[in-house]
Amino acid sequence: MDLRDTPEEAAFRAELRAWIETNLPDELRGHRGGAMRFEGPELRAWSKALYEAGYAGLTWPKEYGGGGAPYTHQAIFLEEMARAEAPPHIGVIGIGMAGPTIMAHGTEEQKARYLAPILSADEIWCQGFSEPGAGSDLAGVRTSARLEDGHFVVDGQKVWSSFAHIADFCILLTRSDPESTRHAGLTYLIVDMHSPGVEVRPLRQMTGESEFNEIFFNSVRVPVENLLGEVGGGWQVAMTTLLHERGTLGFALQAALEVQVRKLVALARDRGADPLQRDRIAREWIEMQALRYTNYRSLSQLMKTGLPGPEGSISKLVWSEANQRVTKLALEILGPDAALAEENAPYGGYWQYQQLRSRGNTIEAGTSEVLRNIIAERVLGLPKSR
Repeated sequence: MDLRDTPEEAAFRAELRAWIETNLPDELRGHRGGAMRFEGPELRAWSKALYEAGYAGLTWPKEYGGGGAPYTHQAIFLEEMARAEAPPHIGVIGIGMAGPTIMAHGTEEQKARYLAPILSADEIWCQGFSEPGAGSDLAGVRTSARLEDGHFVVDGQKVWSSFAHIADFCILLTRSDPESTRHAGLTYLIVDMHSPGVEVRPLRQMTGESEFNEIFFNSVRVPVENLLGEVGGGWQVAMTTLLHERGTLGFALQAALEVQVRKLVALARDRGADPLQRDRIAREWIEMQALRYTNYRSLSQLMKTGLPGPEGSISKLVWSEANQRVTKLALEILGPDAALAEENAPYGGYWQYQQLRSRGNTIEAGTSEVLRNIIAERVLGLPKSR
């Protein structure tokens, strides 16, 4: 297999790289992640610039406002954005999860209403899947939705919802049949986050920031027109969402890991690293290359079928644990300076922040334990544990 860019892909990469260099504001360069991904009006402006340049929704069909581009272009876009340390489009959940789900399961009216504002960053979306007591066990959803006078009345609580504090809409998985268990009896809704009865409470993290939120639903009335899919068919719709969440994400994760490893090498040269630490750096470089080729395999499958496969779970699992190791090693190389507060620490406290933030990597977008189960069952074909 020739893994080099085709002439068309090379031209797209060069054009994109030049556009980013010209248009990325200086204050957004060196994007460190965390709460920076949605703080400030400049991120809305950057997202609109991506949209106007045709880089938002690259692989979406042109009839829905997308670029109709091949998946390879989306992978290149994610790579170049990560390498430039540029912030992503503020509508990442809308573009990567809600939008593809609406295209797959929505009515024509829903597509006409919701898709265009996602790309233009005029409306922001969040995801209401995880719950207290269930976490990544999506089949354990207890938030209820009962049909009453042309509305679903929703009661319950969601947690770990990124963007909820600025979101206009939420893709929400509920249990519409109170007698059902596990995968049956689930219903998928589009909820207006400005509806009466919706309360968002930010969760403070160890970094001092609040990226994630709790969402409380207290007798929230959702019109039946906001049903996505069929009543009781929410599990199938949710699987569409999760497949797209990890579809081409691996390329962005691998490129972000490459940035971290590059910075780690520079740190080792600047501060000095002992032979064992240099061996560990070499291991992380090798792991990064393995992740790259796993992503190419996943992309090949996506191009053949048009649907993301379970390989995305491998990419997310490998990246999350590698990023924790890289940031931990950086602090070891810093030595006593690693204990300094951010304002007094060398390199602006970059590595202290990254280590703290990395602790959430193995929880968000599916815990490592859940991802290992997916890989065991759907990639390796091993029997289920229960």
